[in-house]
Amino acid sequence: MDSMSAVVLAAGEGVRLRPLTRHRPKPMLPAANKPILAYVLDGLIEAGVSDITVVVGYGRTRVQDHFGPTYRNVPLTYVRQRKQLGSGHALLSVEQRFEDEEPFLVVYGDQILDSGIVRAVMEETTGDAAATIGVLDHNRVEHYGGVIMDDGRAVELVERPSDERKYRLNAGVYGFRSDIFEAIRNADPREGEHSLIDALSWLIESEATVRGTITDGLWVDATYPWDLLDVIRDLTEAGLLGASREERIDDSASVHETAVVRDPVVIGPDTEVGPGAVLGPYTSLGENVTVESGAVVEESLIDSDTRVGPNATLVDCITGQGVSIGPASTVPGGPGDVRIGDRVFERERLGAVIADRVRVGGGAVFEPGTMVGFDATVRTGARIDGPIAEGTEVR
Repeated sequence: MDSMSAVVLAAGEGVRLRPLTRHRPKPMLPAANKPILAYVLDGLIEAGVSDITVVVGYGRTRVQDHFGPTYRNVPLTYVRQRKQLGSGHALLSVEQRFEDEEPFLVVYGDQILDSGIVRAVMEETTGDAAATIGVLDHNRVEHYGGVIMDDGRAVELVERPSDERKYRLNAGVYGFRSDIFEAIRNADPREGEHSLIDALSWLIESEATVRGTITDGLWVDATYPWDLLDVIRDLTEAGLLGASREERIDDSASVHETAVVRDPVVIGPDTEVGPGAVLGPYTSLGENVTVESGAVVEESLIDSDTRVGPNATLVDCITGQGVSIGPASTVPGGPGDVRIGDRVFERERLGAVIADRVRVGGGAVFEPGTMVGFDATVRTGARIDGPIAEGTEVR
């Protein structure tokens, strides 16, 4: 099939990525200086998608203001999901646009994928199948969604599978016909939410044909904050960040001749790197970032409008926007124990998450796994350990 329309589900917050998603949805978090959603749209367009509907909800103005009515000359239509009641509920909000028998694609707006996966699903979304699922061979299926296949058909979907059966990973790229809307309504909601997985399971149990298309290509889901540290590595290995250093450093950026850049490093527009600073490897600096003299930033994601003071050290660190880190402050890197909601994840590779508009004085030290909430203040010489609530002042 040469061209199809696509729906991008981009209405969710990304609760497990708080505090980074305190004021913007997960699809708008940066992945090497572009929002995650931009890579999703790139994958669709490069596969030949001609029309894209984006379902927005939480933080919708951040999405709409950034992308506008078109992206790479492809029209974008925005539909609002007023309450975030699951992926199935989000898809129901566009039902009127897809009432005929023409097939269409559905993807998630917070999972990076390449055009090869999309194209494979497009090519298989034909014939009498009610749905087609893109599946991958993946070594971490237990963290995501698994698909049991039999002779080209998906016969069972299991979220976070833990048994020893042969699972393939559900890549979250679907080809649907209008049957999916009936399936969403007929599947029993769980905890008040309607999910696409439950709708697909209902189709399978109803003996409808649900095809599984085995493909390969880049697929990245940043479920937790530390996953964002791996994104630049994945994008580099997939060749999506440019083959040379010159392609990865914006023309308007200024890097002092005595600074040390250990590739791969991505440097955004209007960013300044001072004398004797050390960057990389696997480091991303967003737009209008300042890294002052003698600072070290390694395997970190530094978002826009952030200032890293002289002789500061950031390892395995993620910052939000508008962060100020004082001179000689230190994030020594992981592993560390990280608290997400009621769960503690042990020995994750995370030095610290420092959310939007946090101000850090000089000489502060962050224990591995620290999470600092929006608009917090860390005073000079403070030692930070564990989660720090937004707006808190730490002395």
